[in-house]
Amino acid sequence: MPKDALISTQSRHRMTTRIWHWSNALCLLILLMSGLTIFNAHPRLYWGEYGANDDHAWMAVGSSQTMGYLRLGELRIETTGALGNWQDSQGRTQTWAFPGWATIPSHYSLADGRRWHFFFAWIFSVGLALFMVMSLWNRHIQRDLHMRRDQWRPSHIWRSFRAHLDLRVIRQTAGEDYNSIQKMSYIGVIFLLLPLMIFSGLAMSPAMDANWPFLTDLFGGRQSARSLHFIGAFLLLLFFLVHMVMVLLSGPFRQTRSMITGGEGKEPLA
Repeated sequence: MPKDALISTQSRHRMTTRIWHWSNALCLLILLMSGLTIFNAHPRLYWGEYGANDDHAWMAVGSSQTMGYLRLGELRIETTGALGNWQDSQGRTQTWAFPGWATIPSHYSLADGRRWHFFFAWIFSVGLALFMVMSLWNRHIQRDLHMRRDQWRPSHIWRSFRAHLDLRVIRQTAGEDYNSIQKMSYIGVIFLLLPLMIFSGLAMSPAMDANWPFLTDLFGGRQSARSLHFIGAFLLLLFFLVHMVMVLLSGPFRQTRSMITGGEGKEPLA
C-alpha cells in the first residue's frame, strides 16, 4: 500500500479559527452598524486632510423632504425609500443617510454609536492580533493559506475562478483544501483589509493624530483615512455576501456544523 494512502482524521477547523470566526462575525456586524450611525453625522467623504459641507465630496448621501439620493463624483442616483429619505416604523419620514434598521442604535445618537464602535473595535483588534499569533504558532497559515508556486499561475487562478461559477464543482469540493481563489481572498482580508480597517480607524483619532502624526500622513490625511475606512467596510460587506452565497451553495448545515464542531479533515500519515 502506498505510504500516502494511509489517512488520519483531524479537525478541519482548529479551535482558535472557530472562536475567531464567530467573535469576528459578531464584531464586524456591530462595527458596521455602529459605523453607519457615525457616518450619518456627516454623510460625505473627501480626499485629503480637510472636509466640510462647502468642500467637494467624492461621495455623498443627500436628502430633502421628498427624495433621497446617492452621489458618486458627478453621478447622482435617486435612493428614496432606502438612503437619505426613508420612513421609520411609525411611518414618519426621516432624512438620515442610512435607515434605523441598518444602524446601532436604531435611532440617531452619535455618542452611543461611537461607544458601540470603539468598544467592539478593541475586541476586534485584539482578536485579530491573537489569531495571527496563534495561526503562525499552530501552522494554520502555513498549512491552509500558503500559496504554492503553481497556484500563482494565471491559468491555475482562472480555473479556480471558473470552478466558483459551477454549482456542481462547489458541492463536490466542499470540505476540501482551499483553492487559489479562496486562499487569495482570505490572505487579502486577514493580512491587508482588516489591518487597513484598524490603522485607518486609528488615523482618524485626534489623540492618535497628536501622538502618531505619521500614521495620518501615511493615509494622506484624516479625510482620506475616513474614505479608505468606508471603502474597506464596503469590501468587507461584499466579502461577507460572497462568503454566505458560497456557504449556501455548498451545503449550509454541513458548513455551519463544521465551523462549530471543527468538522473532519483528512491528511496523509507521515
